[in-house]
Amino acid sequence: MIFEEMQARGHEQLTVLQHAPSGLRAVVAVHSTVLGPAIAGCRLRPYDEERALRDALAMSESITLKAALAGLNYGGGACVLMAPENGAEEGHLREALFRSLGRQVRGLGDRVVLTEDAGVTGQDIAFVAQETTSTLGMHTDTPTVTAYGVYRGLKAAARTVLGSESLRGVRVAVLGVGSLGAALCGHLYREGARLTIADTRPGRAQALAEELGDNVAVVPADELLDTPCDVLSPCGFGHSIKFADVERLQCRMIAGGEHHPLSRRGEQAVKEAGIAYVPDYAINAAGLIAVATGISAEAAAERVYQTVSQISVLAQQNNKPIHSVARRLAERRLELIGSLARPL
Repeated sequence: MIFEEMQARGHEQLTVLQHAPSGLRAVVAVHSTVLGPAIAGCRLRPYDEERALRDALAMSESITLKAALAGLNYGGGACVLMAPENGAEEGHLREALFRSLGRQVRGLGDRVVLTEDAGVTGQDIAFVAQETTSTLGMHTDTPTVTAYGVYRGLKAAARTVLGSESLRGVRVAVLGVGSLGAALCGHLYREGARLTIADTRPGRAQALAEELGDNVAVVPADELLDTPCDVLSPCGFGHSIKFADVERLQCRMIAGGEHHPLSRRGEQAVKEAGIAYVPDYAINAAGLIAVATGISAEAAAERVYQTVSQISVLAQQNNKPIHSVARRLAERRLELIGSLARPL
């Protein structure tokens, strides 16, 4: 099944890493190196083996499309670490875990470049960098930059989907209020959006609501998809909207910071339901852009704004779904640049 999925998605490589003393158990997926080395976001979570494999495959494909759409000369990869039984919270244990990762990734040569993702910090990547030069992003606050880009991208999409770029009074339901989701909520609240928030850790959602102030509703995470809203913004760890959940949705647009919130089957279902979907690889690219280019958060977010604006206008002009146009633009760049390596 894994080989079939790799073939269907077009993956180049899947590597399993293990180092018992440090607790390292990781999956590194390389989806594409057509545009350059595969940037692999490192994610640390309490995964089981099957979920780790499937998330690595899905996330690496997403990053390929993200880099292509953003005009970056990088491919797509992912590094999913299964949280070790020792927890790796104590300093030396965490150092050993990430240095072990760096030492083993070094064997992949220049095909993979590691950067931070959920559960991984700049300090963790600094540990990796002690063993390999193939790292990026140690000095970028990636979740905060990404959140600002999502906010700007949401405004760009709202102009065509909702009829106005202003988010004042717009009902936004945010699922997942970790570092990225909380930062996004801050931007939305300050503009005057009407927020409903949820998290699998209910206390975290309640604390954010109290921090922001009045008029922020908190609901259980398993009820958020039933919330009537203009925008549903998934900001969790992937697969938040199952195919069977689509019929529950009461939104006009889906746009958030989460990697692959929908399957391809789910994308078709939201299209048939008349819901606009701004894909993750279009709207959550600011962190990757800042890490890859060194530009400011504002400049990276502006690039996301321009990209989402272009996609949304093209979709409207051609009567096509936003997510279909975004994928086609990314795939077209991969095709064209990939053709440069082939004989004339």
